[in-house]
Amino acid sequence: MTAPHVSFEFFPPRSVEASFRLHETVQALAPFRPEFVSVTYGAGGTTRRLTHEAVSAIHHTTNLRVAAHLTCVDATCEETLEIVRQYADAGVRDIVALRGDPPKGSDRFEPHPDGFRDTCELISALRDTGDFTIRVGAYPDRHPEAASDTADVEWLKRKIDAGADAAITQFFFEADTFFRFRDACAKAGIDAPILPGILPIENWKNARRFALRCGAKVPAWLDEAFEKAQRDGREDLLSIAVASELCTQLVEGGVDHLHFYTLNKPHLTQDICRAIGVTPEVHLEDVA
Repeated sequence: MTAPHVSFEFFPPRSVEASFRLHETVQALAPFRPEFVSVTYGAGGTTRRLTHEAVSAIHHTTNLRVAAHLTCVDATCEETLEIVRQYADAGVRDIVALRGDPPKGSDRFEPHPDGFRDTCELISALRDTGDFTIRVGAYPDRHPEAASDTADVEWLKRKIDAGADAAITQFFFEADTFFRFRDACAKAGIDAPILPGILPIENWKNARRFALRCGAKVPAWLDEAFEKAQRDGREDLLSIAVASELCTQLVEGGVDHLHFYTLNKPHLTQDICRAIGVTPEVHLEDVA
């Protein structure tokens, strides 16, 4: 099996301690030579400044290609494009363009009166603004707001047609979920790369709760497996085994790039990468 390309997602720190943790995570995962790394954007644009600072820090202190998440939430078009211009001036040329989650306390997305109405408008504006690599979100399981079983594929087609270069999926737990989605996308005429999102499960209760909130289907066998692993104190071993098997099935099914949601905790991602043949680059000065 040929080792896949990888990329890693981080979230911006909200404290000095979290800043150190992000730095340590970046340093721990950089030797795996990711194609790019990305930094998320909080719900309702709550981490707009923090995301910019984290992206800038990674861009200026490492050789990594860094992608900034950008949403349509709670900002005018001009405010959003000013952020884009700042990234361009800093040499950042990768954007993950998303509609964004509603602000806390809201249960649905409402466009800013002077803002972008949806991701397609944002993508079109990015295309007109500069030379960016634009990635977008995709949903192998039905998004909670999707109007039909085909809506997620239809929306992805619109985003690619608007100018997006590639898509990154929400996480999922079984390879067939991704393969069915990939087949449906191909049937719809989508030929852009679709990168499967992989979530190393550090805490099953939290992962399960988030999965249900975003529409990811939770197989019963995972509930049973983690219940037993928790009793035996083997959660990490199970998490590595589950994710490694999922990644292996995806690669054997033709996937050549995996995107890891690291949660700013590198250790499980490191072990999973090694298990699937993605080895860190070793420098002579690191060898005793």
